[in-house]
Amino acid sequence: MNKTIEIRTTQNVTIEYELAGLRERALAWMLDTGIVVVGYYILIILMMVIFGEVGNWWGVFFGIMLFLIYFLYHILFEILRRGQSPGKMGLGIKVVRLDGKDPEWSDVTLRALLQLVDSIFCLGIVGGLLIQTTAKAQRLGDMAANTTIIKLQSTYHSFRLADILSISSLQNYQPVYPQVRNLSERDMIFVKTALTRLGTYPNQAHEELLEDLVTRLMPLIGVEQRPFNRVEFLKTLLKDYIVLTR
Repeated sequence: MNKTIEIRTTQNVTIEYELAGLRERALAWMLDTGIVVVGYYILIILMMVIFGEVGNWWGVFFGIMLFLIYFLYHILFEILRRGQSPGKMGLGIKVVRLDGKDPEWSDVTLRALLQLVDSIFCLGIVGGLLIQTTAKAQRLGDMAANTTIIKLQSTYHSFRLADILSISSLQNYQPVYPQVRNLSERDMIFVKTALTRLGTYPNQAHEELLEDLVTRLMPLIGVEQRPFNRVEFLKTLLKDYIVLTR
């Protein structure tokens, strides 16, 4: 089962995110490492062309340079791209702080340094175990920096719409808005999530979200007069959708 996390933003809005799993994180790391290695060898070739023959001491220099390039790559990209390296962009994941703020220099630097301990020196065993077993999917670097990695677009469906409400058949329920068929299951899961968020965290931001949601849904299902009770309206849409599409 996919893990999720709730993060309260700086605007005091609580948002639920799906945590990136070990597979996504490992693939992003491999992609980033591949980019670093290719760039490293291109740099070596250029230096050899410029300086010609290299002595034994160049081996030490190149070794140090590889580590510097690796760490600067992650630190710079995750600062400039607000928590995303090219590998993370490719996999649709990003680093976030648990307090809702964007990662700072100290956060990404600490994550990069501790990656030596939990990922590189132990072949990823410690980091992988921690990501799999901790509640917030955090390796040592995440724990120290108070960060984790989330998916930008959630792909999990911990429930199906048929599991949300129990409606046995059309015989005991008459749909109110038959044009709800125009909506997708993803749309209805968003409606359910918005209702759940308002119930769990009743604040102005979630109230405004429901208001905007009703405004956007009305023309899609042919409703001209604004519903008096938006919560009941959205719950009715859920019932209608389940009955008409099951």
